[in-house]
Amino acid sequence: MLTNSVKIMKNKKLVKLIAQAAYLNPFSEERLKIDKKIIGDNKNYSYERLVKKVVAITEKTISNLKNKNINKFSKEEKQDVIYLFLFDVYHKYREKFDELIVRQIAAGDESLKVSFANEAILLLVKYGFTEEVAVRYFSIFYQMRRAFYFIFHTLPGKSECMRKFHCDLWNNIFTHDIRLYEKILCAKLEDFSTLLLGETGTGKGTAAAAIGRSGFIPFNTRAGKFTESFMKTFIEINLSQFPETLIESELFGHKKGAFTGAVESHNGLFSLSSSYGSVFLDEIGDVSIPIQIKLLKVLQDRCFSPVGSHKKLRFDGRVIAATNKPIDKLRQEGKFRDDFFYRLCSDVITVPSLRQRIAENSLELTLLLKCTIKKIAGTENREIYDLVYNTIIKQVGKKYMWPGNVRELEQCVRRILLSKEYCGDKKVASRDLAGKIVGFINTGEYDAQGLLADYCRLLYKRLGSYQEVARKIKLDRRTVKRYVELGG
Repeated sequence: MLTNSVKIMKNKKLVKLIAQAAYLNPFSEERLKIDKKIIGDNKNYSYERLVKKVVAITEKTISNLKNKNINKFSKEEKQDVIYLFLFDVYHKYREKFDELIVRQIAAGDESLKVSFANEAILLLVKYGFTEEVAVRYFSIFYQMRRAFYFIFHTLPGKSECMRKFHCDLWNNIFTHDIRLYEKILCAKLEDFSTLLLGETGTGKGTAAAAIGRSGFIPFNTRAGKFTESFMKTFIEINLSQFPETLIESELFGHKKGAFTGAVESHNGLFSLSSSYGSVFLDEIGDVSIPIQIKLLKVLQDRCFSPVGSHKKLRFDGRVIAATNKPIDKLRQEGKFRDDFFYRLCSDVITVPSLRQRIAENSLELTLLLKCTIKKIAGTENREIYDLVYNTIIKQVGKKYMWPGNVRELEQCVRRILLSKEYCGDKKVASRDLAGKIVGFINTGEYDAQGLLADYCRLLYKRLGSYQEVARKIKLDRRTVKRYVELGG
């Protein structure tokens, strides 16, 4: 039996650990270590099972407290107890928040009533928070749950580069320390622009949406709902789709009669964004210097004027931009202004390529296939998965480079479901074979047979005959042919 003093010490330790867990990035290694310390178990549980264990211990820890009001604790203890209670309330309603998120996605722009809001706010008040503070924390809980939902569910991945990517996205929304965000920066992040870099098809648009739909939205107690729907707070534009003459109008709007064809006034993207919203400028690397200068002015002064008007309008939202082009090269060539770059780069996040993800963790392909099949077919059907997976392995192989990344994988699944075949992008795959060999050597993914097969393929494409390859690497011609066919 534990003595009373030992029980008290153990409870204090748990309170401190749970308080730490409350403000740590949920995708970080540090948070994982804290969670395992809380449950006293170092096993590798699934995320959901680990959270359930931590929540159960949190509830037990609170039940063991003599006082359950933050104002009855000493100054030294109060801060940890505050985060203990916040952690408890957040997790008590996490499933209801998730249900609200799903319903809000379906409802679109109209903000929905929140049936459990009063209950959650009253629980916070019971723990000693003022009603005003309780409402604010309830709004932050919803923001946290949205951020977790969109990062975890729309950008799945278990490789190390994806873990870091998830961490980067969370930090982009809440900073590296949510206490700093909650106390100081909650209403200031519109000044923090984000630049997303990455190859075509990696999911930059999805990442931008995860950030844009996870901004702070206050709860309106009288209306019983949040001030805006998060579905309304994210506005996007692909700048490469518009000719130079129309981009300015699409971004800033125009006044009636501003130019030939302007038969009525038009609200641009920045006019449509709310103070809780984000504007996503995709393919920012394609815009001309004059447009960059105008965008720079918006970022600096937070003001803009529609085409043909001298009226100053204010933009209070956040800017997220993305490009698949090498930004450093664009800057060196004078195609991307340095001052514009420095205004965009409050945070620069690189979205990992699919080949990097698979190289780091071979199970990444399995996970993504299951998620993609569920998205397309509406179910995790084993028969469909086996068909798709076996076709991929047979026709393009485990070492295929996926030059089109996640977007290519989605289309690959659709094509296999239609025709039961997928040949891959042979042109890009051939061009990138040398890069593939270097990449897989660096990540340690090659076995000797795979390395030799790809090297034989590379030489065969360059030299044009099995005999020449055999002479160069001192192997039998038939062996070379077998390796070339194996690699193909």
